[in-house]
Amino acid sequence: MWGMEGDYAIVVEDVYKAYIVGSVVTWALSGVNLKVGRGDFISVMGPSGSGKTTLLNLIGLIDRPTKGKVYIDGVDTSELGDRELAEFRNRKIGFVFQAFNLVNRLTVLENIELPLIARGLSRDERRRRSIEALVKVGGDMSWIYKKPNQLSGGQQQRVAIARAIAGSPSILLADEPTGNLDSASARVVVSTFMELNKFGQTVVLITHNPEVANCSQRIYVLRDGRIAGTLNPDPGKCLIYSK
Repeated sequence: MWGMEGDYAIVVEDVYKAYIVGSVVTWALSGVNLKVGRGDFISVMGPSGSGKTTLLNLIGLIDRPTKGKVYIDGVDTSELGDRELAEFRNRKIGFVFQAFNLVNRLTVLENIELPLIARGLSRDERRRRSIEALVKVGGDMSWIYKKPNQLSGGQQQRVAIARAIAGSPSILLADEPTGNLDSASARVVVSTFMELNKFGQTVVLITHNPEVANCSQRIYVLRDGRIAGTLNPDPGKCLIYSK
């Protein structure tokens, strides 16, 4: 089966997703096929309501398709029970959101440690991995005992990325990660994704911003729940390099 090819971090095979409210059925995705190689950096663009976040939620194993299959690192996730799926998601996938989703009553260090608690790691090991992740995204050690609301938006997003990668996930998923940031902060965040990808991290990024999409290796255009086409990015129009 094509979906089991070993070179792919993600395979979405003929996926449909329906939402049912009363007698009304809305198809958010209709026959989506997508392959993402290990170490790829792709972006997904499309108008509001095109199914971008639905697709990301299916890849991220937050939701299940109505029809079709999602393979992560060659594993058919439709065969996993709810508990197995949650454990698999925690090990394999890191999430970065537009709204940061940091807990303001916790310190930066505690926020980064959160996904590691379910792993049963010791406090020392959680701390070591969290600090390592923060350094990897260009964070400052002076942040670790601050609360998220004491940091700028760009700094908070870097903390969110550190939280996402602290568990060494195979795949990093980002949903409009620059949507709440000014252009200077957005450049820092996008450069962080590019640097992580340079060292082998698989990245799938949803964005409305062509300047952000042009920083990836491949752009997929989603429209009306289907992949309408693919584009080759123009590095010269990447947010990092454009003026």
